[in-house]
Amino acid sequence: MDARTLLDFLKLAERLKCNTRHSYTSSGRPESVAEHSWRLALMAYLVSGQYPRLDMNKVIKMCLVHDLGEAVTGDIPAFVKTEGNERDEARALREVVDKLPEPQRSELAALFAEMDAQESEEARLYKALDKIEAVIQHNEADIATWLPLEYDLQLAYGLDECAHTPYMKALREAVADDTRRKIEESRRD
Repeated sequence: MDARTLLDFLKLAERLKCNTRHSYTSSGRPESVAEHSWRLALMAYLVSGQYPRLDMNKVIKMCLVHDLGEAVTGDIPAFVKTEGNERDEARALREVVDKLPEPQRSELAALFAEMDAQESEEARLYKALDKIEAVIQHNEADIATWLPLEYDLQLAYGLDECAHTPYMKALREAVADDTRRKIEESRRD
């Protein structure tokens, strides 16, 4: 990839640092999309020992790039995202990927197709981690930032995606324990 193409793509990707999500950090500021993607990739690295048969480099790549379309569309919380939003994000993602030269363009297009299909173990693991990272982040934020619907959502979000391996089921249950504890503590205050 030539230097100008790289710099132009990085400028576009930088928007992920500026675009915020519907979640807050433990310090009380809105979390950026880039911060979510970074910690998601870190999680994939840290759980790699639980999945020795998987291509964890592929999982980490999925985690790093999964929200690239949000550089154009911004983040839309899962509980309000519509099919139209999904189509807009998919179109934006194609536009972003099309800015890359070969072989990166084809590699990312194939990666996104695999992520969408959710047929490979790598894609299912990435998706489970993506869901659970959002729940972990909400647990780390002040409960005053939660919407009323999030009290139930925190306990249900990602259950199906995390059910495919014993490790992810156990991790999801530990995170649910943290959620229940956080809710209980808020009721005592």
